[in-house]
Amino acid sequence: MGIFSDAVTVESSPEGVPLRLWWHGECYSIAPHPLCWYERRPWWERDSRVRPGEGVGVVDTQMWRLQLRHEDGRRTGGGADEGLSIDVVRYRPAERWRVIKIYDAVEESFKEEQDSA
Repeated sequence: MGIFSDAVTVESSPEGVPLRLWWHGECYSIAPHPLCWYERRPWWERDSRVRPGEGVGVVDTQMWRLQLRHEDGRRTGGGADEGLSIDVVRYRPAERWRVIKIYDAVEESFKEEQDSA
């Protein structure tokens, strides 16, 4: 599994669910029902106190596992019609998004592309 950090732009529903993603100039649609979870940040290492009402994005980081497909129907490199599986992190309150993980099947596909180039 490759681990890295790469900025993306995400369009979300009014409820905050990712709908579309732009990455390296490519637009991807997101399969229904993306998985969301939260990871606790060690905020106490940086801040001794968090003022009431300012905890959004300080205590927990929102993570999403997304299944992507090219908007124009092209293959994404994740195998036969699988799409591309990635994890993204949403930094709040700044509303910045970053890809932090691409899964193995995709990584193997990228390796094959590089080898044939």
